[in-house]
Amino acid sequence: MRILTLTLLTVWSAAASAGTDTSVDAETGLATWQTETSNIQVRLTQISPDQVRGFYQARGFSVQAAERYTSECVFMTVVRNIGDAPIQHRLADWRYFSAGQPPRSIRSKAAWERLWKQQGVPEAARIAFTWAQFPATQTFAPGDWNQGMTTYSVPRGGLLDLRFVWRAGAKTHSGKLEQLRCANEHS
Repeated sequence: MRILTLTLLTVWSAAASAGTDTSVDAETGLATWQTETSNIQVRLTQISPDQVRGFYQARGFSVQAAERYTSECVFMTVVRNIGDAPIQHRLADWRYFSAGQPPRSIRSKAAWERLWKQQGVPEAARIAFTWAQFPATQTFAPGDWNQGMTTYSVPRGGLLDLRFVWRAGAKTHSGKLEQLRCANEHS
């Protein structure tokens, strides 16, 4: 683990980033952050707590289980290969940073699955949950894209920076999205 951490820190420190573009939807007030660098586009859009509650309760989650997920900072995450060669990502390599906290990894689908089983979430609801999350690993051919939810243990309205990592051929790349803000309770 120490070698992986040192490798990722080295990759991150050498990363070139085109910067973070931010926009706000005039109708919903929800914000989107996007960056393009080294043949990848990464975009995160706030999902309001009410949207999260409604989505999961409609898929069979109890109020309590939906509220547990809603307590996290939830974003719709989109990754697009904008280059001319395949790229691969592994969500386990991504890290987020919030004020005063060490770098943290994104909670895996497997970790959520264990929690949902402990809370007695029905299997059909757990399947719907799994399909709605951003893939843990994926290879993107040129032009390919995918989307899904990612969560961060940051308080409502809190800020975080995200370092995302991907591979193209034998080379590891990294980029960042900065100053992402978690949606407030009534965004």
